[in-house]
Amino acid sequence: MAGPEAAPGTSGSNPDVGLLYEINGVAKDAPAWVDGIVGFVGEYGLLLAMVLLVLWAWRTVRRGPDAESSVAALVWAPLAAGLAVLVNIPIRGFVERRRPFLDHDGLEVLVDGKTDFSFVSDHATLAMALGVGLFVAHRTLGLIGIGLALLEGVCRVYMGVHYPTDVIGGFALGTAVTLLLAPLAMALLTPLTKAIGRTQKASWLVRARGRGPVVPDAVGLPGPRTEPSTDSGENDLAA
Repeated sequence: MAGPEAAPGTSGSNPDVGLLYEINGVAKDAPAWVDGIVGFVGEYGLLLAMVLLVLWAWRTVRRGPDAESSVAALVWAPLAAGLAVLVNIPIRGFVERRRPFLDHDGLEVLVDGKTDFSFVSDHATLAMALGVGLFVAHRTLGLIGIGLALLEGVCRVYMGVHYPTDVIGGFALGTAVTLLLAPLAMALLTPLTKAIGRTQKASWLVRARGRGPVVPDAVGLPGPRTEPSTDSGENDLAA
């Protein structure tokens, strides 16, 4: 049974607290090994999965027809996540919301050492910013990333370290920073990725090998951007 403050939340007087007890109550009834897995996944695992998903997206978008712009959008994803967490620092200090287990009895807390403020959730902010940034670069992988971000939010409440509104606030902050600043970020990053794509040694960072632009021709004029040909003689005649 939950502590004395559980009843008001579950009775509907405070939906935020009531939903906290409902989700965290699953942790109280689950086996210890399940809680251990969820605790690790919610604290580290899903963020690691997001990083791997970004790397997978990078390998994928470099093969696309507009690789430079897609890579620029992909670079923006982790930058937006980091910026959103920085924006959250003054928000946390202004709101000063304590962790739920400090104000409500009977919660199953799956991780220790959480002494900072609760609103908004850094984990939810990071995950959703990465997911939305992925969606800008690659729709399919972006949907997977957003799904992982939603799961991250559920895990944070399940673990007893955040209210549902902490998570919702993180989702909103991560989405807002990523989308609102995306036009400016793309305007700055796309010329950079295109410049990298024109180099000999670093072009693989933005375009898969074999899909780069044609090397400038003999008179010093830039050649057309074409798919590589297996017959080099035809290219010489065309030049």
